Amino acid sequence: MSKKLIIVGGVAGGATAAARARRLDEDARIIVLERSPHIAFANCGLPYHIGGEIPERDTLLVQTVEAMTARFNLDIRTQSEVLSIDRDAKTVRVFEIETQREYDESYDDLLLSPGALPLRPPIPGVDHPAIHTLRNMVDMDRLKHAVDANAESAIVVGGGFIGLEVAENLKRRGLDVTVVERLRQVMPNLDAEVAEPLHQELARRDVRLLLESGVTRFANNAGRVRVELASGETLDADLVVLSVGVQPDTQIARDAGLELNARGAIIVDAHMRTSDPHIYAVGDAVQVADAVLGGATMIPLAGPANRQARTAADNIFGRDSTYRGSLGTSIVRVFERTAATTGASEKTLQRAQVPCRKIYVHRDQHVGYFPGAESMMIKLLFAPDDGRVLGAQIVGGEGVDKRIDVLAVAIQAGMTVADLEHVELAYAPQYGAAKDPINIAGFVASNTLRGDVELVFAEQLNGDAGEEWTLVDVRSAEEFQAGHLPGALHIPLAELRRRWEEIPRDKPIAVYCAVGQRSYYANRILTAKGVASRNLAGGLNTYRLVHPPEPVPEEATRD
Repeated sequence: MSKKLIIVGGVAGGATAAARARRLDEDARIIVLERSPHIAFANCGLPYHIGGEIPERDTLLVQTVEAMTARFNLDIRTQSEVLSIDRDAKTVRVFEIETQREYDESYDDLLLSPGALPLRPPIPGVDHPAIHTLRNMVDMDRLKHAVDANAESAIVVGGGFIGLEVAENLKRRGLDVTVVERLRQVMPNLDAEVAEPLHQELARRDVRLLLESGVTRFANNAGRVRVELASGETLDADLVVLSVGVQPDTQIARDAGLELNARGAIIVDAHMRTSDPHIYAVGDAVQVADAVLGGATMIPLAGPANRQARTAADNIFGRDSTYRGSLGTSIVRVFERTAATTGASEKTLQRAQVPCRKIYVHRDQHVGYFPGAESMMIKLLFAPDDGRVLGAQIVGGEGVDKRIDVLAVAIQAGMTVADLEHVELAYAPQYGAAKDPINIAGFVASNTLRGDVELVFAEQLNGDAGEEWTLVDVRSAEEFQAGHLPGALHIPLAELRRRWEEIPRDKPIAVYCAVGQRSYYANRILTAKGVASRNLAGGLNTYRLVHPPEPVPEEATRD
């Protein structure tokens, strides 16, 4: 007798599982129950249709019910909400939204792909009709209609992926946009210094950014929304977009007695099987293994959801397949800046008390002599004993995506920084360099492990660093005059071999340049002279991201 599989939810997890299941068993009865009108749509493209970069709405419909039914011989029922699961009877209770009919459907195996719900914090006034979230096509249509209706201003609450993408696209539509974030930085999955260029890009694009600003109340102001902040400031806008995170949509799993974690995510094993052997779960609603730290994590991203769906379908139909865990590889564009991450961040490693080392590299995405070179900063995290790559973050322009993908593969393959020295990547002047930024990151990290250079980090230096360190600036005279660390001794690199004895030895010596390359050469010269010194990791460029200048108050800029 052929197997009967019910899949709850479509999109990345459910639709992928259904297609994989059909390829594995031509005779199985496969039913997909989706409460929205759409079986598969491009969640990640929603902000870009609002902004007009994706002009045609229907291009976001990855698959239609008709096309997917015809191709894979599926029983797809949209606008069908699963109300409950009876594990003993192996049935689900289904509610047909259009007809208001309820019925029971039996299963041999059940796959849950319910996704996650946008958080709507219990803030007074949060139900104002001009306050939006963005999860699906219906949300997108509603928000786009509000923008099209001559909206002039918007407040985005939350500076994560969706918040920044929405802010960018509303700005492209000509709205006056303010981003309110309760933390000290946007993109909390990034380390602070990597997020700083995004702050700068928002300012450059005239998007107001209010950090460490919690919302205490929403109120109606003649149809507009008034946002009251913990600081006492009030803001008014035509619309508000809430982007403060998501929570697993797992009430039916909870009611059915499946094992959940403290945040409500469904706990699954490496086969994507829940605590019930006949129920599997995938996507934003599940807890999976952290591929770097080995513990549990929740990664609400489309890529992991697709791979989990394939793994679950394999196991349902008798193939022994395991999910290897999630790295959290992700990327975001904020106007002309791109930030990406993979593996563990420094703050995550610190919380987990996992020892690590770090380096910074500033390089162009291709050779400087070819027009259009754009700089990127790579932050690489690695184990202090064997140099195994633990995580990486990159911020810059063109080429960030290529490098983060290489580093994601390196982490998954268990590669070390010494391996990165030998990675062979495609090179032509318009694409890269003979020594790719990945190779350079490997060189710099390996130099620290081999003891060729000792590093000092920007957080160890502050405005009074000259009292505890002898600071040596080896840049050119023009660069030094344009700005330098207080109290720094200026000895250009080309003059160091004849002037090195001018450096006082009564304090530790920290050498710096713009990005850390010339100062590394200086460190090697001083080492040969028997003088111990440290190189400022990432140079002055990284220092200025760790210690950004205080913003000038608006009042100070007015006449």
